[in-house]
Amino acid sequence: MKVVLRTQSYRDDLDEIEAYIAQGNPRAGATLWPHIDDQVARRADPLFPRRPGRVAGTRELVAHENYLVILEENEMIVTALAVLHARQRYPGPPAT
Repeated sequence: MKVVLRTQSYRDDLDEIEAYIAQGNPRAGATLWPHIDDQVARRADPLFPRRPGRVAGTRELVAHENYLVILEENEMIVTALAVLHARQRYPGPPAT
C-alpha cells in the first residue's frame, strides 16, 4: 500500500467547498469532505482505478460527480494536490 499525503491546498479546497455547500445544505456540506477524502485514501490501494491527468505527471480522481482531485503519484506515495469542480477550467489558460 502506498502512503497518502494531503497538501494544505487540498485541505483548503475541501474546506472552501464544504463551507460553500453548507450555506444551502449544511448536512451535504458536512458529508462531502469525508466522502472525497475517503476516495483519496483508497488511492493507496494499487488496484484502485487510475486516470491520467491533463497536466503531465498528474492523475485525476473523480471523487464525486462534481469534483475532481488532482494527484501526483509515484511507486511509494500518492499526494493530493487540489480539489476542483468538474466544470472548472483546468489547466487554466496559457500565460501570455
